[in-house]
Amino acid sequence: MLNIPEAPAIDGTTHLHSGKVRDLYGIDAGEFAGHLLMVASDRISAYDFVLSSTIPDKGEILTRMSLWWFDELGADHHVVSTDVPESVKGRAVICESLEMFPVECVARGYLTGSGLREYADSGEVCGIALPAGLEDGSRLPEPIFTPATKAEVGDHDENVSFDAVVAAIGAEDAAALRDQTLDIYGRAEAIARDRGIILADTKFEFGRRENGLIVLADEVLTPDSSRFWPADEWQPGRPQPSYDKDVIRNWLTSPASGWDRTSGEQPPVLPDEVVELTRSKYIEAYERLTGNTW
Repeated sequence: MLNIPEAPAIDGTTHLHSGKVRDLYGIDAGEFAGHLLMVASDRISAYDFVLSSTIPDKGEILTRMSLWWFDELGADHHVVSTDVPESVKGRAVICESLEMFPVECVARGYLTGSGLREYADSGEVCGIALPAGLEDGSRLPEPIFTPATKAEVGDHDENVSFDAVVAAIGAEDAAALRDQTLDIYGRAEAIARDRGIILADTKFEFGRRENGLIVLADEVLTPDSSRFWPADEWQPGRPQPSYDKDVIRNWLTSPASGWDRTSGEQPPVLPDEVVELTRSKYIEAYERLTGNTW
């Protein structure tokens, strides 16, 4: 059962949808009528649950980091303004209303997480055969596009093959999403590496404007959607130190939590030290990547 609180009312908008982290509103009037207000909350999710604990400042960290990446990458994206209502200032953006593709566009440069589990079972990830002998944290010969279905809130995204994406949205759009995903990942990976961070994998979402142009949407290259590892501590063959939600995932699956992932029950409240460590990791990632002080 999900634990998403009711989204607060915001004058001049209509609440449309709440996901695990973000609340989406339609803007009813004024200069940006017809656009969307996307608000990043301090909620955090893990293993398809929205946790009862929140991470202070997380929504603002995610928003600042996404805006930095949008500027740094120079790619077409959906953000049109940061002139948002005072109640959500710093953690919200005004963005275009796009026709969203029902695909999670994942790029992997390293093997870990669900990709590692799939590789251990079949030697493949999303139908892509990989060399034998890879282990947790191994760098792949080249980055790969490993799409997933975009599940409803509370359901689990499932890794799928490129052919499944073709069947869902057509060959031309599937190829465009794959090519853009790998191109943006390659540029972001190089930027992060220059700052001492490995971008192991990341997830993008794309939408189409009325003129047919495919652009980046949602958030981009944050600890919520990416695995960031300190480059000087990278050591294949073990879980890597990280600047992302793995802090929480690792605690939840440890004996200390007392939680059984297969039980279907809501995870427990996070200890204060796990909350603070997660917040500090998000801030460290922001500061190391952007060069800005939180």
